[in-house]
Amino acid sequence: MKLIDDLNWRYATKKFSKKKVSNEDLEQLLEAINLSASSIGMQTYRVFVIDNPALKKELGEGSFNSQIAESSHLLVFAAFTSIDQKIIDNYIQFVATERGTPIAELNDFKNMVSSYLLARTDTENFIWSTKQAYIGLGTGLIAAASLKIDTTPMEGFDAEKFDNLLGLKEKNLSSVVVLALGYRDEEKDWNAKLKKVRIPVDEFATHLN
Repeated sequence: MKLIDDLNWRYATKKFSKKKVSNEDLEQLLEAINLSASSIGMQTYRVFVIDNPALKKELGEGSFNSQIAESSHLLVFAAFTSIDQKIIDNYIQFVATERGTPIAELNDFKNMVSSYLLARTDTENFIWSTKQAYIGLGTGLIAAASLKIDTTPMEGFDAEKFDNLLGLKEKNLSSVVVLALGYRDEEKDWNAKLKKVRIPVDEFATHLN
């Protein structure tokens, strides 16, 4: 199975070369992330693609993750900080338009979504949206491996700094995880040639018959 080979090839890259990810591969990667599974299909997160070297450097200052500045591209996954009726209404309208369905036929679905999300706190919905972003991150890691693009997923960054520099607060968003893209520098990356270590599948997964 090619996917298993791709996942064995993938690792958390520590040093990137100067080779750039092509626009074609980048667009395929973003399309794959956009097609990720998402609860209720709402996709309550967004992805920001950072290519500008000066901005990547500024985002990476003070972080132990040198990959932020050295990457070909940096993907910032940002989750909705709150969900209100307008966001739900816009989503229902989008579904109706995309599927050619009269919006009245979606009233039950709309009421279900509204009763579920609006009864929760902003914190609860932010946590829920963050989980959706991580599903997208997982898809991105797999898609990148399939394209033979190296990646480093990272949480060790200053979210407040990212939010301010990228103007996320004004967009009802907050950064939750980032994904550096590029190509490994095998001469400088101590992690590049190490054997991948995972526990045996029969220990990892339990079959309950």
